[in-house]
Amino acid sequence: MTVPSPETPDGQLVGRVIAMPADTNPEGDIFGGWLLAQMDLAGSTPAFDLAQGRCATIAVDAMVFHQPVSVGDEVSLYATVIKSGRTSIRVRVEAWKRPRSMQVVSRVTEGVFTYVAIDQDRKPRPLPGQV
Repeated sequence: MTVPSPETPDGQLVGRVIAMPADTNPEGDIFGGWLLAQMDLAGSTPAFDLAQGRCATIAVDAMVFHQPVSVGDEVSLYATVIKSGRTSIRVRVEAWKRPRSMQVVSRVTEGVFTYVAIDQDRKPRPLPGQV
């Protein structure tokens, strides 16, 4: 796995959202759980595509928060599939912010999400092409 550059986003742009006042913690920064949920949704996009159907999140590792997100920041989410197994898919997700008054972007968090392809009974199923 290559080490991503700290200056430019790595992966496919899979989502963009504006951080709102309702998403803040008591200190006025955007709550980390909100950001984690956005990243989980972003990571599920390439996982769903690869699995050609429903997936469930089973793990989040290597989560690093580099800096806070503020109300009004535009948050862009980038995802890259880094590994797939018989039923599982590991996706690296980065979140980048752009303050609305600027054109400069900076990475705010990154993590690795693991998804498992599931069937209609929520049981693991092989990825297409796997037996």
